[in-house]
Amino acid sequence: MEKNDGRIKVLISGVCCLILTLGIARFAYTPMIPLMFEQAGLSKVMAGWLASINYAGYMLGALTATLVGNLLIKDRIYRTGLMLAVLSTFMMGLSNDPWLWGVSRLLAGFSAAAGLLVGTGLMLNWLIRHNHRSEMGIHFSGVGLGIAFVALMVAASSDLSWSQQWLLLGLSGIIFAIPAWRWLPAPNTNGLTESGKVLQDHPPSKRFLSLMMWVYFCGGFGFVISATYIVAIVESQAALQGRGELAFLILGLCAAPACILWDFISRKTGILNALLLAYMLHAVGIILPAWDDGLVSALLSACLYGFTFVGIVSIVLTMAGRFYPTKPAKLMGTLTMSYGVPQIVAPTIAGYLASVTGHYNGALYMASGFVILGLFGIMAIKKWASSDMGLLSS
Repeated sequence: MEKNDGRIKVLISGVCCLILTLGIARFAYTPMIPLMFEQAGLSKVMAGWLASINYAGYMLGALTATLVGNLLIKDRIYRTGLMLAVLSTFMMGLSNDPWLWGVSRLLAGFSAAAGLLVGTGLMLNWLIRHNHRSEMGIHFSGVGLGIAFVALMVAASSDLSWSQQWLLLGLSGIIFAIPAWRWLPAPNTNGLTESGKVLQDHPPSKRFLSLMMWVYFCGGFGFVISATYIVAIVESQAALQGRGELAFLILGLCAAPACILWDFISRKTGILNALLLAYMLHAVGIILPAWDDGLVSALLSACLYGFTFVGIVSIVLTMAGRFYPTKPAKLMGTLTMSYGVPQIVAPTIAGYLASVTGHYNGALYMASGFVILGLFGIMAIKKWASSDMGLLSS
């Protein structure tokens, strides 16, 4: 029972970490954009730039995760990320100075990488070391729960000003930071599991890695447009005004259990087939609002998008951690560098396109098109590099 209690506390710490660093520090910006358009003087172009700055910070965190191999230093980075997540959220509500917003989004991006990559790596290392299954569905549910929490917080505090809402989100972040900090044990640096088994890394082939980086690069394009603008896209349609937060809530509620379901799908179909299915549904979910501007399409898009984007991330990062059980964040960081590059560029492009055309359809077509290109990358792995997947069958 004590062993299971330890596992539960570690998983809860991971869920709280992702609610804070992804849900609050990163994704709170999405439902706050329309309110900041209205009250804080935020423009569509500036909104795109801030999203790009956020992903520059995320890339910096991913690079750090790749370069730092020492688990004790990674533990310090993880805990620094928790503090930065709270600080950056408070910063958004202190002023309407775009420079302060930019610094906040940079720090929030770094904290998101610290939580998602370094934190996930530390937890995966703990699970493997203590002879638990290395499936991370419960852990990654924190992303969806964080999005749902933020949507409910923003809706419940609609009587407050934009700055007061940011400060309230910062206060709530402190609550999640406490278990995220306290319930993740300091890492054990020896090379053995509790049962005495030697932990060994199994690096994938160069062909597999190159193709997977292309797949995840395309996934980054697909992820970022809807992640940044889905609330603004819904609110920009006259018939759907006031429904943006509902779409964001549905996105989070569909994302929360998604990783557990994708763990099950991966076991039944194989990891690559599960990833292929996720990319197919992801492409459809992204493009729906461009095909039809009705409420049903908007909510179905949010549902499909939430169900797939977090599934794609969990499948890829769990895969990376199984290749490198002694230093899971190493390959996670490398893959995330390719995932993050389009996330720096795409929001700014989308902001300019929306400013010129008055809608986000062009950006949605671009995002969905890249996801389809990623599908071909997965097919190429199945044809030319599937032997690497044998390392993940256990």
